[in-house]
Amino acid sequence: MILRAHPFPGRDIAAGGGAASSVSLWPLPTTSRALGFRLVMTHRKSEIATPPSWVEIDLNALRANIRAFQDALAGRAEPILVVKADAYGHGDGIVARAAAQEGVRRLAVAHVHEAENVRTAVPEAWILLLGAAPPESVPTLLECRVTVSIVSFEHGRALSEAATRAGRQLPAHIKVDTGMGRLGFSWETAAADAAALFDLPGLDPVGVFTHFARVTGEADDPAARQIERFRAVADALDRRAGRRLFRHASNSRAFLLHPEWDFDGVRPGLALYGYGADSPDGRFYTRPVLQWKTRVVQARRVPAGFPVGYDSTFITPRPTTLAILAVGYADGYPRALSGKGVVLLGGRRCPVLGRVSMNWTAVDAGPDADIAVGEEAVLIGRQGHVEVWADELAQLCDTIPYEIVTRIFPHLPRWPVGG
Repeated sequence: MILRAHPFPGRDIAAGGGAASSVSLWPLPTTSRALGFRLVMTHRKSEIATPPSWVEIDLNALRANIRAFQDALAGRAEPILVVKADAYGHGDGIVARAAAQEGVRRLAVAHVHEAENVRTAVPEAWILLLGAAPPESVPTLLECRVTVSIVSFEHGRALSEAATRAGRQLPAHIKVDTGMGRLGFSWETAAADAAALFDLPGLDPVGVFTHFARVTGEADDPAARQIERFRAVADALDRRAGRRLFRHASNSRAFLLHPEWDFDGVRPGLALYGYGADSPDGRFYTRPVLQWKTRVVQARRVPAGFPVGYDSTFITPRPTTLAILAVGYADGYPRALSGKGVVLLGGRRCPVLGRVSMNWTAVDAGPDADIAVGEEAVLIGRQGHVEVWADELAQLCDTIPYEIVTRIFPHLPRWPVGG
């Protein structure tokens, strides 16, 4: 196996090893812009490293979404753009740079390696690590100027000891579990337990936050109970600190439904990527940013009674054109879409036939289709007047759009378009 620096495909090159042969690499859309070279793994020099599918990030849509959120916020609080999980599959460097260009100063990640990536992309950003950082990562966190989350007194003490050994102060936000049942100080005892953090050397607690389990917007919204608990704990910690700590609680849905919970910061997530804020009558409106595309690797006319894929779960009821796409569950296209997914091809919504396999997926292009090898197919996005987005695929898979976009494997390139 070798590592090769590989630019965008789109020109004829000679395959190495033995007699040279001309291999035409399918061109990608001319609107895509390269950010430089990326390392691509290949097994032999004779193999040409070309992406089976790719992701396009609409910078115009992303920036419009960010501006819509900022307009709704109207300066009452600061946006803390969540770019964890590679910015929900969109590419954390691409998103972080676009956010910085729109004036977003604060970003949030889940893990230490994500913080390192984001710091490289936006050297001046304030970065909050939402997860429980291990104490051995403190030197890296200090070097990258990351604010940590403290989820228990024991966790805080371990971070304090590591920061003290480094001779530095580690800025921190205190995470309070008000009902999510996940990370954080239990709200019943948080006022006392978290207060002890202010006596630890090496720590500088400057903020406090919580996370909602469920937000409905109804009169008996369970998130309201969480807010009551959070306010009580935050008030107590303010008194112990002798100053007001930076407070934040709202995610995308809470921001849409409860302006009174904006506090000092708001953590928008998937809504900024185009899902969950699709009502023009809402507090703000966004549209999807990510499109996922692939190519046809074979198109063939097949008769009625033709079995398709593993276990022959689909038998064609009539003659049709079968298009084989260069994408499968190894790339993150859900196997749950077997026999029920939709792909855009030739300006039509074409059904997925049979099993989604590891590297290839079959679709029914229709009996009168004129489909050529190399033709572009859209897995998520728009083609002509037809669309298919992650929320539709999520419904078909009985899951949520978060899972659809974050499961697009990171080995596929993310390319910014427009902007």
